[in-house]
Amino acid sequence: MNVVEPYEPVQHHWFYNQQVDSKDSWQPFSREDSRRLEDAYSRVGKCEKDEVVVATDGRRYDVRLRERKCYSVYWEQKPAEVKRCAWFHKGSKDMSYTPYSEELSDILEDAYMIAVTLDEWKQNLELPTGETVILHNPKLMMQYPSSCKDFPPSPTERTQPRTLKRGIENIPVEIPEGEPEIVDHLVFMVHGIGPACDIRLRGIVQCVNEFRIASNSLIKSHFRQSENLCIIGRVEYLPVNWHKVLHGESTGVDKDIERITLPSISRLRQFSNDTVLDLFFYNSAMYCQTMVDTVASEINRLHSLFLQRHPHFTGHVSLVGHSLGTYTSVYCTVNKWIWSPWSVFCPESHIKNRTLQFFIFTLLIPTKPFQMLCSEKDLKDVGIPLGPRKKIMNCVKKWKVITEIPYSPLFKGAQWFMAEVERFLPNNRFFIPQVSIDYPQLAFHPQALFAMGSPIGMFLTVRGLKRIDPNYSFPTCKSFYNIFHPFDPVAYRIEPMILPQDVDLLPMLIPHHKGRKRMHLELKEGLTRVSSDLLGSLRMVWQSISQVPSPALAEGGISSMTPTDEKERNFTKVGMLNRGRRIDFVLQETPIESFNEYLFAIQSHLCYWGSEDTALLVLREIYGNIPVRNALS
Repeated sequence: MNVVEPYEPVQHHWFYNQQVDSKDSWQPFSREDSRRLEDAYSRVGKCEKDEVVVATDGRRYDVRLRERKCYSVYWEQKPAEVKRCAWFHKGSKDMSYTPYSEELSDILEDAYMIAVTLDEWKQNLELPTGETVILHNPKLMMQYPSSCKDFPPSPTERTQPRTLKRGIENIPVEIPEGEPEIVDHLVFMVHGIGPACDIRLRGIVQCVNEFRIASNSLIKSHFRQSENLCIIGRVEYLPVNWHKVLHGESTGVDKDIERITLPSISRLRQFSNDTVLDLFFYNSAMYCQTMVDTVASEINRLHSLFLQRHPHFTGHVSLVGHSLGTYTSVYCTVNKWIWSPWSVFCPESHIKNRTLQFFIFTLLIPTKPFQMLCSEKDLKDVGIPLGPRKKIMNCVKKWKVITEIPYSPLFKGAQWFMAEVERFLPNNRFFIPQVSIDYPQLAFHPQALFAMGSPIGMFLTVRGLKRIDPNYSFPTCKSFYNIFHPFDPVAYRIEPMILPQDVDLLPMLIPHHKGRKRMHLELKEGLTRVSSDLLGSLRMVWQSISQVPSPALAEGGISSMTPTDEKERNFTKVGMLNRGRRIDFVLQETPIESFNEYLFAIQSHLCYWGSEDTALLVLREIYGNIPVRNALS
C-alpha cells in the first residue's frame, strides 16, 4: 500500500520585472524584502482598499502592493511590475524560469494539492489561456501549447512543451540575503560627460548599482568580523544625474544644436553632441552655472529625501566624482563665506587670514593720487597666474582713468575697482580663474571627495596655476583622493603640483582586493630586480625591455595599502588637501591591459564603476581605523 505524503502549501517569493534589451527579466527580491512583502500581504489581505507601501532594496524603492508596482525613490525610472510567485515555467530555448501570474499559480497549486492528496497524477489540466498542463509526478510537470490536442503529443508533431517547477527552491536562481538596515555613510556619485558612464553604455543609475553591489560584497569579505558584531552596517551610494537636466527641455540647447549640426556622419555627430558638448557647456558662463547648480541642487534634494527615509542616520556624507564630474563636485566643497583659496596664490603666512579686498587694497590702492604701488611683477611674485595678472592690471588702468575724471571721489573709484576684481576673483572663487559663477552650497559638509579619472590637475595647469599651496585645504571638506588607472588618458596627478619640484614621489598603489599586487606585476617587478643584480651595467637596457608601462613597476616600488604598510603611506606629508596624507592613488592594470595600453585607454577611463579595488579604497578610507581582513587570509 502506497503511503501518500501530506500536502504542504508552497512558499511564495516576490519578484519584480526588469527590462533587459527590451525583454522581460524577472528578478527575485532579497529574502528580507520578500519576507516583508509577504507579511504585509498577509496582514492586509486581498480585500484591503487602502494602498499599502513597502520599502525595499535598501529603501531605494517602494512597492505598492495593491497596484503590484515597484517605484524608484531617488531617480526617475519606469515602474516595474511585481508578482507574488510560486509556480514557474521554462521553454527549451529559454535561459531562465518565468513566474506564472498569481491567478494561474493559484490554479496550478489547487491541482497539485488534489494530486498529492488523492495520489492521482497524469491528469490533464486545462488553463484559461488554452494551454494544457500534465502533472506526471511531483518532479515532472509539463505545459503544452493549445495547438496540441493529443497528450502527450506524437513524436512527429512539432511542439515546444514547457517545463513547470513549483517553489523557488526548485529553480536555479540566486536570491540575495538583503542589505543591512543601518547606513553608516552616504556617498553621492557624480558622473562625467555624456549620458553613458561605462564601456557597456550604461547610465549612471546602473553603474552606481554595480558599485554598490561590489561595496556590499567587500564589506562581507573584508569587514566580516565588524559586520557580524554589528559594528558597521553598510554604505549607501546614490547617483547624481546632471546630464539629463542640462540636455532637457528647460535649456532647449539640444534642439538649437541639432539645427546647426551637419547631416553627414550623423552617428558620430550625435555622439559628439551628447558627450563632447558637455565640455563646451562647462566653459560657457551660462551653462556652467546651470551645470553646477544642477549638481548641487540634485545632491541637496537626494540628501533631504534620504534623511526622510532614514531619520536615524547619524553618519557622514562624501562625494565621488568621475571625469568632469569631479570638477563640478569640487565647486560644492567651497564655502563662499570662508576665505582660503587666496592662500593658494599667496602662500605667505602673514596675509593668509586677510580678506581679498584688504589684500588688494594694500597692494593697489595708492597713498597718493594716481600713484600705483603694485606692478605686474609684484603680482607674479606672489604667485598669481598670468590670466588673473592681466585682468587685474587692466582693472588698475581703468581705475586710474576713472579716478582722473573731475568730481569723481577716490572712494567711488575704489569701489568700482573692487567690483571689477570681484567679478573674476570673488570670495567664493576656487583656486583657478575661470568663468564667473556663483557657487551653490550643500546642506552638509562632505567628509571626503573621491575623484576618479579626474582632469583637475590639467585644468589647473592650463589656466596658469603651477603650484598649489601645501597649506591649502577645502574649506568644507576634510579629505581629497585622486584615483586613476595608469592608462587613463583623461586623468592627471595632483601631488606634483604640491610637492617641491625636486621631489619625485610615485603615486600610491591601490592593492588588489584579493591581495597586495596582481601576479603579473609581482613577477615582472621581481624580474626587474633580479636583472639589476645580475646584469649590472645592462640594468637600464633590461628595464626598458621588461618594465611594464605602469608606475607600479618603477624601481623602489610604490607603497601598498596593506596593514603592514600603513606607516609608509604617511611617510611623506603631501600638503593639507588630504590632511597631510597621500592624494594620488593608482589602480593596477589587469594582465591583458598590460599588453597594449593604447588599446585599453578608453576602457581604462570608464573602469572605475565596476572596479572592486576602487570600491575597497573608498571603504577603507570611510571606515578609517576599523581593521580590514585580507580576502586571501
